[in-house]
Amino acid sequence: MTSRRDTLRLLAGSAVLAPFMQRAVAAVEQSLEAAQAVSAHAYDELVAVPDLTMQGDEVIAMLLYPGFTALDLVGPQFFFANMLGATVHLVTNQPDLSPVRSDLGLAIVPTVTLADCPSDPTVLFVPGGSNGTFDAMEDPATLTFLADRGARAKWVTSVCMGSLLLAAAGLLRGKRATSHWAVRTTLTDFGAVAVADRVVTDGNLITAAGVSAGLDLAVTIAQTLRGRPFAAALMLQAEYAPQPPFAGGTVAATDPAIAVPLAGIYAPMVYRSRSIAQQRRSAAAN
Repeated sequence: MTSRRDTLRLLAGSAVLAPFMQRAVAAVEQSLEAAQAVSAHAYDELVAVPDLTMQGDEVIAMLLYPGFTALDLVGPQFFFANMLGATVHLVTNQPDLSPVRSDLGLAIVPTVTLADCPSDPTVLFVPGGSNGTFDAMEDPATLTFLADRGARAKWVTSVCMGSLLLAAAGLLRGKRATSHWAVRTTLTDFGAVAVADRVVTDGNLITAAGVSAGLDLAVTIAQTLRGRPFAAALMLQAEYAPQPPFAGGTVAATDPAIAVPLAGIYAPMVYRSRSIAQQRRSAAAN
């Protein structure tokens, strides 16, 4: 089994990390107190980096609803929770703080209800899902919450089909936005401008494409709130340097034999999104 000391010595072989890691190796060989002193000094060095804001007081409200996609939320939550001083609220649209099940069964424990969520969040965040997202799009309490907090938040953000929820709440009219590739064009039914980019910023609105794009969104938000050096530190902490084993992940990069039928599978979701948009237009007209 490799010891911590052996690991540090391996890291010390890196040309970039060598000066620091050599100090760390020496400290570990002395005592825990010496290692802690090295850590404290390293923290001071990091804080001294120009344009890096280590401490903040952001309030981040992340919506939970039955059937949300866990990865849409969990990846960004990791980055947000590592922003020192920020408070992250997991907001349930259910009546109590019971765990909220995702679309594939993973349950997340919320911290506040819609009513108890702070009224002026720095960041309002909405994950996507599938049928659960459409159910939330037809839930008056959820839409009222999003419209209210969205009007007050400094930044309004979403991942994947979460942008459809923002659209249903009236927050995307005239705005450039993106969503999961299968339903992206239906944003136009809600008065938005659909954009086929991984992360799209329009004013204080930041939306991301499908599922994994939530990590890109989180880095974008961290950079916006704390500066690029801090976001770079978070990326290194998470070792966020994607290298998929083969090309794919977009319609253009996927074999049409796979992409075409997969798009067809999503046809009911496209239909339901457009139906909800039509119902809202009809209600507004009356």
